[in-house]
Amino acid sequence: MSSSKGDVASKTPLRLGVAGLGTVGAGLAILLRDNADIITKRAGRPIEITAVAARDKTRDRGIDLSALTWHSNAVDLASDPNVDVVVELIGGSEGTARSLVEAALKAGKAVVTANKALLAVHGDSLARLSAANNAPLLFEAAVAGGIPAIKTVREGLAADRLLSIGGILNGTCNYILTAMRETGRDFSDVLAEAQELGYAEADPSTDVDGIDAAHKLTILASLAFGQPVEFDSVHVEGIRCIGALDLTFARTLGYRIKLLGLARQSERGVEARVAPCLVPEATPIAQVDGVFNAVIAEGTFVGRLMVEGRGAGAGPTASAVAADIIDIARGNTVPVWGTDVTTLKATQSRPASEWHGAFYLRLSVADRAGVIADITAILRDCGVSLSSMIQHPSAKQEQNVPLVLVTHPTDESAMQAARQRIAALDVVSAEPVLIRIENF
Repeated sequence: MSSSKGDVASKTPLRLGVAGLGTVGAGLAILLRDNADIITKRAGRPIEITAVAARDKTRDRGIDLSALTWHSNAVDLASDPNVDVVVELIGGSEGTARSLVEAALKAGKAVVTANKALLAVHGDSLARLSAANNAPLLFEAAVAGGIPAIKTVREGLAADRLLSIGGILNGTCNYILTAMRETGRDFSDVLAEAQELGYAEADPSTDVDGIDAAHKLTILASLAFGQPVEFDSVHVEGIRCIGALDLTFARTLGYRIKLLGLARQSERGVEARVAPCLVPEATPIAQVDGVFNAVIAEGTFVGRLMVEGRGAGAGPTASAVAADIIDIARGNTVPVWGTDVTTLKATQSRPASEWHGAFYLRLSVADRAGVIADITAILRDCGVSLSSMIQHPSAKQEQNVPLVLVTHPTDESAMQAARQRIAALDVVSAEPVLIRIENF
């Protein structure tokens, strides 16, 4: 017999202690208030915030929280008897966030977090704490905001053997690259605009240097392959080296440039990297623009699938946090990495020198005879086969001209060796720009 709406509402509420009342924390509070009726029905019981921890009690967050218990020390939420679930929205891999999550799990309390850095760096130890204390740890909001990426990989694809995982995992970088392509402006100019619009932080290094995407890729790869992937094993490159000229050349070649996080599993171990890539402009991933994210998974049975949506922001992230809370209310929880901790073991990383693929190489070279012959000789000696070449004709006042080379698939080690030798030529006037090509 199904329960009536009144019966559900009369059940004991699930009590939340929320640490961090920034845009996501405040957004969660507003979401739980505005959608209380539908959340109660879907959770099978009411969900309410009973305690919070935040620095400024007087700040206007768009909702009245004055009746709640306030803790000056967020770690105290773990021992608050009126808190059933701790929601950690502080951020960072160390400090208060880590101490709170560890304390809550040791106390046997369920934890919901949006903290990708914490999961990427300490996911293995937290998984073991979760299992030892029968305390669920859920983190849907840690990857790709409102996109159900975690549930898709850990639950929807639980029966399949995944071969690869990744995608566009940072909206700031995707916005910058999109604006550069559409306007012809350079990186620094578009970055300043992104900061003005609130898409990039005052210190944008975590985003534009690929660290944020690497945190998310570490989590996705750990879920996809059922083993914790070491964050330090992920090869990380950002987008500072990409110029407007590269976006123009990419269009000429039929590609777009995206910052991709990609992880693949092979007999030699896991290959995981974050780096700018050229992708064919006709593919779905190339059409994901602006602040949107996309996650691509490929399995032996399901084939390739992609989910797309807003990867950040108060609304999407708060929605993902609330979805985890509803799962806890219903008792729908799974092991942190989708498998029992007794089966977990360190994942072997495949050396970057063994990676294989095609490359785009942009050079600034002296406009004189014999230059191309010198460069192609180096490629030949390193075992790199050339697929195509583009050279812009020079104006009379230009001493150096851009030259773009596209290779056939080759070993990473061979391409890097060729790059170093080419960079050392006296006819090359700037650091070569090397971008991998991913033909999805």
